[in-house]
Amino acid sequence: MQLETSAEQREYRDAVRAWVAEHRAQAPPLHGLWTDGAWIEARRAWQGRLADAGYAGVTWPAEYGGQGLGPIEQVIVDQELAAAGVPNILDYIGLGMLGPCIMTHGTEAQKQRYIAPMLHGDEIWCQMFSEPAAGSDLAALRTRAKEQPDGTFVLDGQKVWTTNAQFSAFGLCLARTDPDVVKHQGLTMFVVPMDAEGVVVRGLRQISGDAEFNEVFLDGVRLGPEHVVGEVGGGWAAAVTVLMNERLSIGRDLTGFRMDVDRFPPAIAADPEARLDPEVRRRLGAASVELLAVRVAGMRALAGLQRGQAPGVEAGLTKLSMVKAATLAADLVVDVVGLSALEPDSEWYPVVSYLPGFKSAGGTEEIVRNTVGERALGLPPEPRGDKGVPFSQLQH
Repeated sequence: MQLETSAEQREYRDAVRAWVAEHRAQAPPLHGLWTDGAWIEARRAWQGRLADAGYAGVTWPAEYGGQGLGPIEQVIVDQELAAAGVPNILDYIGLGMLGPCIMTHGTEAQKQRYIAPMLHGDEIWCQMFSEPAAGSDLAALRTRAKEQPDGTFVLDGQKVWTTNAQFSAFGLCLARTDPDVVKHQGLTMFVVPMDAEGVVVRGLRQISGDAEFNEVFLDGVRLGPEHVVGEVGGGWAAAVTVLMNERLSIGRDLTGFRMDVDRFPPAIAADPEARLDPEVRRRLGAASVELLAVRVAGMRALAGLQRGQAPGVEAGLTKLSMVKAATLAADLVVDVVGLSALEPDSEWYPVVSYLPGFKSAGGTEEIVRNTVGERALGLPPEPRGDKGVPFSQLQH
């Protein structure tokens, strides 16, 4: 299928391309270590330049500093930045997932305080959802936020796999405020200052040697009622808003790796032995078909968004397909190019080392398929022993 673009959108692409060409020399390296403070600061400054030019928060409402444009314009920006080999925004979690949540559920005071610094990269955000015993089953989380007589809350618990927590100013944290109701109803969303007393961040070393993920310990963290996002006990609705945007953000993040059907086949064809090998050709064809399918599915989704259709639960399948296709392509590249593809300075190193983590990001394959089966296809739900049972009465 073809994704039709208007004359205005083609002019918009020309403008983005010209801006990127003019400012490309100011861009930091595309890839670096998430523990490298200098690289992070350069990425933060680059996000500020993108925001000043109108190329961060493209789809955000104008009242919050965005451009109020559509998803096509956002894709145009992503494509032009990727084609030029320069980074996109640093805080894709904040702009892609947490900002929309605050816009939807936050108070006017929260919007005025947090949105503008988030857009320009002045304050980076992290998502504090997963826990050691609550990942795919997020509503089983145990981090407790106990309300005090003076209206404040005291948070105690542990979060894990918290991306970018090591340099974030704030975290959006889901915690349990009422254990005596069913698990989805007793949750509340909080804004947590990451420099608050009682917040401890510890990095988790990954296979890449980097530490993008973290575990976060909350020990007697005291927050005022102004830190509550939405209603007390209404945290699940806020969490769903975050999760609905999460898989789209994951897709944008993968775009930065430029693992698509236009990029990796030339690396295979450059090897004179590989391009004549029947098994390599078979694998190349299989991976290319998967990547083409992802591209067409993305076009279909964009066409729907352009018509005003909200993405449903089936959008999660796009993420699964994207990771599967990119993994097939990356595995083939490593087999053909050899161990040099795993060297830190290789163009293939980032995608090979980070792809395994994307399999779980935004929900494991099993969870996504169950959700689509139950909510989109109407299949019988998984047996649940916790349905209608207060959280405090469940076996832990």
